[in-house]
Amino acid sequence: MSEFRWAARVYWEDTDGGGIVYYANYLRFLERARTEWLRAKGFSQAELARDPGILFTVVSVQVNYRRPARLDDELVITCEPHAEGRASLRFAQRILRGAELLADADVRVACLAAATLRPTRLPESVLAEVD
Repeated sequence: MSEFRWAARVYWEDTDGGGIVYYANYLRFLERARTEWLRAKGFSQAELARDPGILFTVVSVQVNYRRPARLDDELVITCEPHAEGRASLRFAQRILRGAELLADADVRVACLAAATLRPTRLPESVLAEVD
């Protein structure tokens, strides 16, 4: 599987009083990149919730903050999904400014039945896009 890349810019709303990205906002960049990966593969989260009736939820995240991102920085957020069992995905993600690594993360996402919020199998169509 090739690495998916999504471009973003740092805005005021992402930063603290010193113009540095607030640590929790890195999670937003990571989430958006995973959503854009799905979209690039032809999936809409709203449509997946309707048919086949699934949702994705983060069940664990480990982030290593390496260097600060700052106001107006152009970033690239990557994600590399890997199947982990039949009901979850693990994403290796990075946040880069040019070639400089700012943060890396390991994110585990579970597939849930929208009606019950209980774990359910990933659709074959999604599994075909990982690993």
